[in-house]
Amino acid sequence: MVAEMAMQIDTIDNGTGLRGALDEVSHRDMANAIRALAMDAVQRANSGHPGMPMGMADVATVLFTRFLKFDSARPDWPDRDRFILSAGHGSMLQYALLYLTGYGDMTLDELKSFRQIGSRTAGHPEYGHAAGIETTTGPLGQGIANAVGMALAERMLNTRFGDEVVDHYTYVIAGDGCLMEGISHEAASLAGHLGLGKLIVFFDDNEISIDGPTSLAVSDDQLARFEANGWHVDSIDGHDPDLIASAIEKAQSSGRPSLIACRTVIGFGAPTKAGTASTHGAPLGADEIAGTRKNLDWPHAEFEVPSRILEAWRAAGGRGADESAAWEARREALDASIRGEFDRQLAGRLPDNWQAPLEAFKQKIIDEKPSLATRVSSQKVLETLTEILPELIAGSADLTGSNGTRVAAHSDVAPGDFSGSYIRYGVREHGMAAAMNGMSLHGGVIPYGGTFLVFTDYCRPAIRLSALMEQRVIYVMTHDSIGLGEDGPTHQPVEHLASLRAMPNLNLYRPADAVETAECWQLALESSDTPSVLALSRQGVPTVRDSLSDENLSAFGAYVLAPAPITHQVTLIASGSEVSVVLAAQEQLRGRGIGASVVSMPCWDLFARQSDEYQQEVLGSQTLRIAVEAAVTFGWERWIGHDGMVIGMHGFGASAPAKDLYAHFKITPEAVVEAAEARL
Repeated sequence: MVAEMAMQIDTIDNGTGLRGALDEVSHRDMANAIRALAMDAVQRANSGHPGMPMGMADVATVLFTRFLKFDSARPDWPDRDRFILSAGHGSMLQYALLYLTGYGDMTLDELKSFRQIGSRTAGHPEYGHAAGIETTTGPLGQGIANAVGMALAERMLNTRFGDEVVDHYTYVIAGDGCLMEGISHEAASLAGHLGLGKLIVFFDDNEISIDGPTSLAVSDDQLARFEANGWHVDSIDGHDPDLIASAIEKAQSSGRPSLIACRTVIGFGAPTKAGTASTHGAPLGADEIAGTRKNLDWPHAEFEVPSRILEAWRAAGGRGADESAAWEARREALDASIRGEFDRQLAGRLPDNWQAPLEAFKQKIIDEKPSLATRVSSQKVLETLTEILPELIAGSADLTGSNGTRVAAHSDVAPGDFSGSYIRYGVREHGMAAAMNGMSLHGGVIPYGGTFLVFTDYCRPAIRLSALMEQRVIYVMTHDSIGLGEDGPTHQPVEHLASLRAMPNLNLYRPADAVETAECWQLALESSDTPSVLALSRQGVPTVRDSLSDENLSAFGAYVLAPAPITHQVTLIASGSEVSVVLAAQEQLRGRGIGASVVSMPCWDLFARQSDEYQQEVLGSQTLRIAVEAAVTFGWERWIGHDGMVIGMHGFGASAPAKDLYAHFKITPEAVVEAAEARL
């Protein structure tokens, strides 16, 4: 079968219509260059996945030589088509394409260093490691969900700035594993609902997974599934370049998101392993590689690509140069004010003096001293920001009213209408989080989305990738403790704060009042390379700040909110809604002759970056430290020292009004006083 398919491909003209070197080299030779580089790199690394790159080489060759709009000399061209390898285990497919098409930082030496320390060619594609890698993939399904966000961002920016500067496709290669993952269902449903017609997914339908034939675990009709979600679907021989090209043309004109199921042979060309699971996640071996070279009529040495074939690929990499230059001329022709705003948003720069409304908001709060749930405070902050930051793209996973993520200035994004800035994600928390990653990666927008803090469990894989990729994605997570009350332990997060604080490069903010909420929003928006989680209360909390500071005090991570009124013996530390608890405890301790300071700690991560001197000044080096938080106590030992203590949760919550729950679990001023007196 493999030999017959190789002969068939050899007789098909590439049909590219390009001049020079590209016209003189067959499709088969160009695709085989990918196969050879993939199997050689995996063999040298003694680790990796050669089968998928070898199987999808024909699809990739047609896409990159005939359809994909890109310029390898200008990898950051804003109107380039996006290519996402959702099946990230087949990373050598992407690395081979980047090298062959002439991306400057993807050299042959990088391919030879596949999966080695310090190389750009990690085991799975990592955003930022090399130009042309649009997103970090590997956890299956994330890439296709990122692509939904990219395609959505493209349509929204197109509506705002026009076809002249925003008009491109998002292409994805996904495997069986991507489509098995639950996130793909959320992503496909959302894309179909919104009608994202410039999203095209190639399904590598090779019927093989790591364990063996996919029939061991799945019998889904993927075409019927995607068609039911409102997609255009097609099924083709993934080794026939003419059929591949025809399918892409049909997808481009369908007006709907498209799934093209490409029946391929995993490990195409391997004499004994093609079409089997043994090519999925292991090197082919020297003998199998020798046989593959013979089957493919590829007599060249390891990592050798003949100059005529490499020149043809480099010609493909330069196909978009004229289009890129024409785009630049169109951008220059925009009205100056529109061009300035377009450039600003794409660069991710916030407008001048954007913080001024926040300062006015904070002063108003200090003057009026309302008792507001911090989720309500967040909504009020957003009311001040939405009109001055048009790049803010909001949404919620079917909890809009509870999260407070929508304000009066918002209008909804709807099927076929991308003029709004509020996305109804539905009950698709994981899909929402991954789509926001895609939107951020696309550029031009700053996404935020809401659900309950307990449902960060559903979002966590995407939150982790936000952190890994250093993306400014803002997660508005409300109902942050047992304080949510009657919904009970299924909805009361107790371990989630500790879990999220453990994640590198993620800022978790838990503001104590409306002033801190405004400060935390400012920090989240200014953190261009760090995602943020805003953990916000359901229940009302008093205003605890009584004066406006020239500095953003939350930026220190923790600060002395209320100094000890008499001789300093105790430092009370809290975050969020428990700050008001320790303020009340401070007064009771004063009445008993014990001086206590109160420290508000809205962000551990930022406090950890402060100097030792500042930390000791805030925490009190010679005092008893007591931390209070309506969550598990894990991690607080970092701040309280050996002699300190934590008042918090030691198990799950319960269903009852919030006030009763705080009393039941002894997270009260009285409990704090009792603990201080016992320790002193």
